[in-house]
Amino acid sequence: MFNLLEWTITQDQINHYARVSGDYNPIHIDLQAAQKAGLPNCIAHGMLVMALGSWALRQWGENAFELVSYEARFQAMTFPGEPLLVKGFWINKAEGKGSLTVENKLGEVKMKGAFTANIIT
Repeated sequence: MFNLLEWTITQDQINHYARVSGDYNPIHIDLQAAQKAGLPNCIAHGMLVMALGSWALRQWGENAFELVSYEARFQAMTFPGEPLLVKGFWINKAEGKGSLTVENKLGEVKMKGAFTANIIT
């Protein structure tokens, strides 16, 4: 297992992501709109959660591997202020195949990912 990484996505980060991505869906940036849609709070963009996985891969890969591919499947909504854990494992290190998950501290998986990397020797 790679080093466990922790991150908490804030509403400010969600708002910034909306600006840079152009995704202004109100469920991300407007609490009243999110609640009107039946959500308890705004939710993070799935691609922001995927970017968190990319950040983790960069941390883990520095001087160890070069990322070749990365894919993700979203599993559950992520709320601002929710502490997240990013976990990574080699599935087959010799082939450079690994997986990662983003989950909250209760174990609810938010995103599952897979990656391929060239190992630096």
